[in-house]
Amino acid sequence: MPFLRRSLVLACAAATLAASGIAAAQDIKPRIIRFGYGLNEDSNQGRAAKVFAEAVQKASGGKMRVRAIGAAALGPDTQMQQALVGGAQEMMVGSTATLVGITKEMALWDTPFLFNNTREADAVLDGPIGQKVMDQLQAKGLVGLAYWENGFRNLTNSTRPVARLEDLGGIKLRVMQNNVYLDSFKQLGANAVPLPFSELFSALETRTVDGQENPFNTILSSKFYEVQKYLSVTNHVYSPWIVLVSKKWWDQLSKDEQKVLRDAALASRDFERKDTRAEGARALADLKAKGMQINELPASEAARMRDKLTQVNAGIATTVGMDLWNETQAALGALRKK
Repeated sequence: MPFLRRSLVLACAAATLAASGIAAAQDIKPRIIRFGYGLNEDSNQGRAAKVFAEAVQKASGGKMRVRAIGAAALGPDTQMQQALVGGAQEMMVGSTATLVGITKEMALWDTPFLFNNTREADAVLDGPIGQKVMDQLQAKGLVGLAYWENGFRNLTNSTRPVARLEDLGGIKLRVMQNNVYLDSFKQLGANAVPLPFSELFSALETRTVDGQENPFNTILSSKFYEVQKYLSVTNHVYSPWIVLVSKKWWDQLSKDEQKVLRDAALASRDFERKDTRAEGARALADLKAKGMQINELPASEAARMRDKLTQVNAGIATTVGMDLWNETQAALGALRKK
């Protein structure tokens, strides 16, 4: 009799678990999710978007389906951000730099020479500071799920190698339409020229500008080696991408559906970073093979540049708030002691 009773209890428990599983499954509805991004399908961004889509489909039992739409077909980052805020589009991945106008704390990631390496970047972005910055988006109609990697930005130009601070003097350098980038390179002595990325190759080809700065992957895929001779490995800014969701749409989702998207965003983040770093190493080798003259900026010169940007950094600290700035510097200091 005790055995029978125990069997009944176990059977009831199993039935309860099964029922709760069914209930959870029923909390996931059929949904089509438009996920926009700027690069092409065969880019690191495109590959990671595919991983995200597959993870969502698998975890939702095929109910939630992601339509990954690349090549800026849904518009540039700024346009997609507004579409998310208005609820006209569900998701995207794009630059944190273009979010500064929406959430001032995002300017933290524009700080020149903030991170020395990817270990520091991962620790800060994935830790409480990265989350704190991401949380600021919700009041603006956006939900951040994860930071992906664009990569460390490096300098190319057609004039001379940049091996020391003085080498930047007078170089006409295209920069993003972002005040931190403009101010930084002006302080370093370059003639900073704001220009949309879509116009950059032509501007380099016609010598309207002498140089530009981007991660290795972008330098290779954009064929800048055809119009640039020198590549200086400066690692002057680490550029993250961020996976965003429309808050209007997010608030309509069940907890289970939100978990599916969060988990998939983290899985795609891990894949994307590994993929991007491997691609970056290959890209650097390819750029060398294609004839670019490559030099590394010495650590002593990077320190000189950082010192020259004290005023810029003070401006960023004021923009993002001294508490956040000091917390970030303390976290980096602790990481560098390990």
